[in-house]
Amino acid sequence: MTGSFDLWKLTKGVLFYALVIAIVVIAVFPFYYAILTSFKAGTDLFRINYWPTSFSLANYQSVFSQGAFPRNLLNSVFVASVTVALALFLAVTASFALSRVRFRGRGLLLMTILAVSMFPQIAVLAGLFEVIRFLGIYNTPWALIFAYTIFTLPFTVWVLTTFMRDLPVEIEEAAIVDGATPWVIITQVFMPLMWPALVTTGLLAFIAAWNEFLFALTFTVSNQTRTVPVAIALLSGGSQYEIPWGIIMAASVIVTVPLVALVLIFQRKIVSGLTAGGVKG
Repeated sequence: MTGSFDLWKLTKGVLFYALVIAIVVIAVFPFYYAILTSFKAGTDLFRINYWPTSFSLANYQSVFSQGAFPRNLLNSVFVASVTVALALFLAVTASFALSRVRFRGRGLLLMTILAVSMFPQIAVLAGLFEVIRFLGIYNTPWALIFAYTIFTLPFTVWVLTTFMRDLPVEIEEAAIVDGATPWVIITQVFMPLMWPALVTTGLLAFIAAWNEFLFALTFTVSNQTRTVPVAIALLSGGSQYEIPWGIIMAASVIVTVPLVALVLIFQRKIVSGLTAGGVKG
């Protein structure tokens, strides 16, 4: 019996690690192949190789020398950063009210905020387009910031509210006794304790704004205001019949590497932020 048990335990371990390896390969292979293709040039692009056979930086040079890609990259950084700042500011103040202030309909309001995220982008595109035109921010980065903030707020409010609910009430009561205002309690008492949740929601909001395509395509029309997803989609070759795969892959690698680096740097805080409030007691 002991031998059979050990064999079954060994088999389970082998199957588990085999499954983990398969998932990692499936998840990482597209990015690996994009990197591989980005270093190819000429006819090498159309040869299927899974190992490096050539090394050329021509595609990366073309990305930065053709069109307004550097400007598009700066646009994406600006839009995503401002979106994160606005979303976190509004979400922190809203989560304080939803988690600490008792009022009628608090639960219903929180569910309504979360329900907003269930609407697909295409369902609100026409209405949002009219609002943006009315505000006079069409074809500006502020149009994207406005749209992205609306769509990132529900998730950030939900996560921060859940996290703030688990903070000890005694900390808030002690601050009130010391004469702290609600703003002081939020900024100087709660926020230092909320870094895992703030990093999680901020990073996910940044990734969402960085990768978004539909709103960026609809609300901007000039190369000077477009973000990188649209800029990559509109990259053209030497003729209308040529698709510059090498340049597209190089541009994709350029915009993906920063996100991968951020996730690897903050992975521990991301996990702790997402699991906040999931365990009681």
